[in-house]
Amino acid sequence: MTNAAFTLFDTPIGRCAILWRGALVIGASLAEADDQKMRQALRRRFPEARAEDPPPVIAAAIEAVVRLLSGEREDFAGIQFDLSAVPEFDRRVLEACFAIPPGETRTYGDIARQLGAPGAARAVGRALGHNPIPIIIPCHRVLASDGKSGGFSAPGGAATKLKMLRIERARRGDHPMLFDELEWSVAPGPRPA
Repeated sequence: MTNAAFTLFDTPIGRCAILWRGALVIGASLAEADDQKMRQALRRRFPEARAEDPPPVIAAAIEAVVRLLSGEREDFAGIQFDLSAVPEFDRRVLEACFAIPPGETRTYGDIARQLGAPGAARAVGRALGHNPIPIIIPCHRVLASDGKSGGFSAPGGAATKLKMLRIERARRGDHPMLFDELEWSVAPGPRPA
């Protein structure tokens, strides 16, 4: 992967990473236990990427991620990303996921039906498990049909997913999240009613 670069940056949930080529985001990573583990994970996914200071368009994307993880509404509409290396079905899943607004959720089945593939909820889950750009493509906003978290392959697993939903004050339809009874160290804004 030529001309790929990355940087680590601080967020309210820990150090995250973003990878880019030119003005396009090609990857992201949620917080690992430490910077060394983060760099090792990045090298496995993007072996040719090098650490660099981000250009202005990528710095703007980083600022948007930090704002979202600080509890502000961010839709990432201005962030351009490249999913050309992702299989077609997975790309369609990720594009549908990208359209989920902050503070809202969908189920794996909702996404499958939206794509005209009812019954493909597990395939949707697998596609989201390979999301190369978590946070910006908000796979954390997709839940199991019973409203529970479902899987989450990022560091911290389901606890990280629930923490991010709590930060966004996410709801399912007109109902408060099922996770309201859980307390998180980062919970900006008022609790959902």
